[in-house]
Amino acid sequence: QVHLVESGGGLVQPGGSLRLSCAASGFASIFNIDAMGWYRQVSGKQRELVAHITTQGTTTYTDSVLGRFAISSDNAKSTVYLQMNSLKPEDTAVYYCFVGGYVGDTYHDYWGQGTQVTVSS
Repeated sequence: QVHLVESGGGLVQPGGSLRLSCAASGFASIFNIDAMGWYRQVSGKQRELVAHITTQGTTTYTDSVLGRFAISSDNAKSTVYLQMNSLKPEDTAVYYCFVGGYVGDTYHDYWGQGTQVTVSS
C-alpha cells in the first residue's frame, strides 16, 4: 500500500521560511516514478500546482513562487522537499504532495493527506 507522509507545515510570520518534506513508500516494483511535487489548495478554490520535479531533475514552478520556493528530491528515498522562503499571507493553504508515474503506459498518481501552511503575523 502506497503511503505519502508529509511534514513541515505550520504557522509562520510573513517573510519567514518553512521546509516541507514528503516521504513516499509502498510502490510496486513495476511502478516507475516520473515526477514528484506539491500542490496547494485554499478552501473554496481549485487545487493549484506549486512545483514539481522530474526524476531527471527538471523543475517547474507556478509564477507566484518563482525565486522564493525551491523543490528538490532524493530519488533513492522517494522523498520530495519544498523549501519555502519569503513567505507571504497569500501562500496560506493546505499543501499536498504527489507522486506520478507509470505502470507500463498507464499513468498513476498518489497524494498525501495535506499539511497546513499558515502565513500570518
